[in-house]
Amino acid sequence: MPAARPETAAPASADPGRTASGPAGAVPPHPLPKIDLVLLAVSVSGISLSAPLISATAAPALAIAFWRNVMSVGVLGPYALLRHRAELRGIGRRALLLAAAAGALLAVHFALWMPSLRMTSVASATALVTTTPLWTILLMRLSGVRAPRLVWIGMAVAFAGVLVLTGVDMSLSPRALLGDALALGAGLAAAGYMLLGAEVRKTVSTTAYTLVCYATTAVVLLAICLAAGTPMGGWPAGVWWQILLLMITAQLLGHSLSNRVVRTLGPSVTSTAILLETPGAALIAALWLGQWPPVAAYPAVVLILFGLVLVARGGRR
Repeated sequence: MPAARPETAAPASADPGRTASGPAGAVPPHPLPKIDLVLLAVSVSGISLSAPLISATAAPALAIAFWRNVMSVGVLGPYALLRHRAELRGIGRRALLLAAAAGALLAVHFALWMPSLRMTSVASATALVTTTPLWTILLMRLSGVRAPRLVWIGMAVAFAGVLVLTGVDMSLSPRALLGDALALGAGLAAAGYMLLGAEVRKTVSTTAYTLVCYATTAVVLLAICLAAGTPMGGWPAGVWWQILLLMITAQLLGHSLSNRVVRTLGPSVTSTAILLETPGAALIAALWLGQWPPVAAYPAVVLILFGLVLVARGGRR
């Protein structure tokens, strides 16, 4: 799951896959750009590799989260300072505070989700953390935004899947159930991060916002690691290469490409495709780590994914 989720989506009416109608009758939808579909496939593949790679890396989960963000700042920082220096200097106080708050919530997301991968199965943790859209809609409802009926139906289906999945993991061990709770909490933190980021990006470019956000995330994670006494180094070179690979696949190829294509493919296509992270991560974990979820978990995962698809379709309408 990802450090940053896709940028603020374009309105549903801007979705190229939508059929418009006018006085002359129905207008056929524009074909989806093939190059962007390829980029979206690469993005989903990169995101899917994230959870199994974290689970396989022989370093503390909190330390992995910290170094992943430090490396991202190291890659993004020079470009941002070169091309967006004036904007960074001129960011208003409100936008700066909101970006920092988003970074803090992103740190909480990492601090909850990455340890969950060591406590429950990759399939369960990934399915539960992708409930971020559900938490986002609930938080927006608290602020007065009403959602279509199909969205609420999708939420009910997805939460039914969550209940089934947590019941399955509770029968396995209390540790697996705690991992489920951490993954759900990570999804909630990610929802807050997305909403704050959407507000900041109304006036701040994605590059400038991301630099402030990731830098804040790294600082907060460093404080958490120091408070928890987490070792920050001393691992074999192979571990550092795995962390670097995680940063490249999950953030640079994964979420950055999803940000790239959401404006052309539309929010419904992009968000629904990203749900493939759950079966993709589960398949990689099964083949690479030999981590096969219990049979009873599969219907629960299907329910969660089906519910999220309904939420995406309802949001499009």
